[in-house]
Amino acid sequence: MSNIGRENVSNTLFEFQTDTLAAAAANAQLEGDDVASFDAVTATVRVQNYCQISRKTIVLSATEEVVNKAGRRSELAYQIAKRGSELKRDQEFIMLSNTGAVAGDSTTARKMGSLTAFLKTNIDFDTTNGANPTYTTLPSTARTDGTVRTFTETILKNVIQKVWTAGGTPKILMVGPVNKQRVSGFTGIASSRFNIDGGAKPATLIGAVDIYVSDFGNVQVIANRFQRERDAWVIDPDYAKMTVLRPYQQIELAKTGDAEKRMLIVEWGHKVLAENAHGLAADLVTS
Repeated sequence: MSNIGRENVSNTLFEFQTDTLAAAAANAQLEGDDVASFDAVTATVRVQNYCQISRKTIVLSATEEVVNKAGRRSELAYQIAKRGSELKRDQEFIMLSNTGAVAGDSTTARKMGSLTAFLKTNIDFDTTNGANPTYTTLPSTARTDGTVRTFTETILKNVIQKVWTAGGTPKILMVGPVNKQRVSGFTGIASSRFNIDGGAKPATLIGAVDIYVSDFGNVQVIANRFQRERDAWVIDPDYAKMTVLRPYQQIELAKTGDAEKRMLIVEWGHKVLAENAHGLAADLVTS
């Protein structure tokens, strides 16, 4: 969440547009030539997603607020700060889960399509049982998980190449803790040397890798404890945004007894401005 941008939206179902450049061609024209025909204009693709409501609640007895708390001045303030952190952890978990968009009704909560539901290209996955999501405008279907296999450097290179070929700039490799250690053991990485920007001396990477030097640029390796271990994301953060319909709010709920009640709430979603700017190594072993 901290690596992507943020913007406001004005409806529970919001739309955005994606576009692509024409393929490069041998473009040579006659000197003084008149224009007899025009390049075709390709319509942009309108993509949608839903905002969903996430909340945390607090109920605290009046007694708990006034007794000595061995280091905390206000239990209510502590609980509000704690729930705020938990709410953001939930958001990270939701964005990287495998959830299709749901419109919601009086009995079903509205849900946004996760990053997994958006990506349908630049994916290395188990083709025997797995399947990529298919959609035109709304990512309403989760991907079909396949049989897990070991995360190898060949898989990673394949995904990075796919992203770069599609026009993306791979900047972040985000993995769970098990596969973070596996990446650190890739051939030629654990003992590789990488020249840190701004420094004259090379730094030796031993046991852990923070930068993966690919054929298509340097990729920062980040361990993410909130994502699925079976997924390894290759991300260009410039092409994803968190969207906000109602910003974070702390609401004091009606007092019905000898206790204080609070609710922390946010109505939010996310957009993937170009799904082919990202990639996914899917169906990876989790232990």
